[in-house]
Amino acid sequence: MPSGRTHFIIEAVLLVAWAAGGLLLVAQGRVLLVHSLLFLAGYAFSMLFLSPDLDLADSRAYRRWGVLRWIWYPYALVFRHRRLSHHLLLGPLSRVGYLGVVGFAIALVGFALVEVPEARFRVSARIVVPVCLGLYFPNVEHILADRLCTRWKRRTRRL
Repeated sequence: MPSGRTHFIIEAVLLVAWAAGGLLLVAQGRVLLVHSLLFLAGYAFSMLFLSPDLDLADSRAYRRWGVLRWIWYPYALVFRHRRLSHHLLLGPLSRVGYLGVVGFAIALVGFALVEVPEARFRVSARIVVPVCLGLYFPNVEHILADRLCTRWKRRTRRL
């Protein structure tokens, strides 16, 4: 399986490719610039902070959370490495969902402390879809790189 650095390089190169593709689509008028930027922001955040390796205490993604890395400790207890955390659909959903639940709980506590009356949030699908795709793609790329590398190693051992 590729190292964390190799995963980062793959995802960074693909980020540049996605950015170039996004600019092309924006120039053609097929996509709004804001949607392209939302996708790229979600991608960059996911690439840096939502790696499938968050279930490893010594991973770069885990360390990047700094003083907030404790947030991921329960996640690491539940999701063992290269099992559900590396599932193409459930892995990214588990991390985004987990972070959403933690963020929601922190927001509730914050609103209770500040006493914000009837805080309402309106989120449009035009915002959610590009961000979610951006959050999802680096995870898929990471998982596919792991799988391809594992298959390659198994195949070359047989020969």
